[in-house]
Amino acid sequence: MANVSLRPCGDFRTSYAADTHIFDTRNSFLFAVLGVALLAASPFVVSNYMLALFIQIGYYAIAALGLNIVVGFTGQISIGHAAFFGFGAFASAWISNHGIPVFFAIPLAGVMTTAVGMLFGLPAARLKGLYLAIATLAAQIILQDFFSRAEWFTGGVAGAAAEPFSLFGYKFTSDKSYFYVVLVYLVLSFVMVANLMRSRDGRALIAVRDHYLSAEMMGINLTKYRVLSFGLSAFFAGIGGALSAHYAQFVSIEGFTILLSIQFLGMIIIGGLGSVMGTLMGTAFMVLLPEAMDALTRLLSGTVIDTALGLRANVSYLREIAIGTTIILFLIFEPDGLAHRWKQVKAYWKLYPFSY
Repeated sequence: MANVSLRPCGDFRTSYAADTHIFDTRNSFLFAVLGVALLAASPFVVSNYMLALFIQIGYYAIAALGLNIVVGFTGQISIGHAAFFGFGAFASAWISNHGIPVFFAIPLAGVMTTAVGMLFGLPAARLKGLYLAIATLAAQIILQDFFSRAEWFTGGVAGAAAEPFSLFGYKFTSDKSYFYVVLVYLVLSFVMVANLMRSRDGRALIAVRDHYLSAEMMGINLTKYRVLSFGLSAFFAGIGGALSAHYAQFVSIEGFTILLSIQFLGMIIIGGLGSVMGTLMGTAFMVLLPEAMDALTRLLSGTVIDTALGLRANVSYLREIAIGTTIILFLIFEPDGLAHRWKQVKAYWKLYPFSY
């Protein structure tokens, strides 16, 4: 029921173009515009701490969107996404430190990361499953070693400074101003991927995921689209990494480990594989979950529950336990993610009281 597009009665689609709209109804388009407008107004009503979390959700969501292209839409596997995220951060910092404005450095960093992603994506033409996972893990290890040794590019273990984002002489150094930079990139990235999935290439990626033998029999070049998916994934990872670099104005190799790659996987699993909207939902969930657990640990600290269970200093580890437990529970009870649950809720209210 949740997978059916519940359009209003009399809404007939008489052409292919009409049937490939991003929004099924005018109301869903208006709600999307309202959501963006509310986000644009949020810097005036939320605290600086919450604004920093929103910025983090923004650039992580862009990177997770790239991973969803590989895993959710193409059916491949990648556990080295954090390395491409880091490469984009270092690339943008390196470009901007050589006199190129940050406005141009961010997309250029995405292009550079695309080239690296397609290079490491070449094994995807021949490998699948566990073998491909090991190949992407090798990419993570190789790039991490490159980060620590290429002092001319990354600054080595000391890290590298990144120029603040500026436009027409105005520097976006505060959280309130930089939030709008991230919001613009977020909206553009999600619109681009939503449009990509409506195109011939997007449908080819989905065909490769659903049944690669049938896709090949229909004339789809498997090698081309598998490598292309890794290139697109790396592009958005590079954009997200570049935005994070210019927000912190410093890039360090410690932030791009395999643990971050696992977190990216958790974002798209919880949000919903193969769902553009689910990527944002999963990212927000993964970013806000540790904050909720941190509040819970502070609440439990020194209480009767803390004393009875003997948690004491170990209560802080509830944050890490919660992330792993949440991923497992979603895989068992909600494998289609939050996006699927949201579709079910909408379908229920549209059909109520005739839920049959």
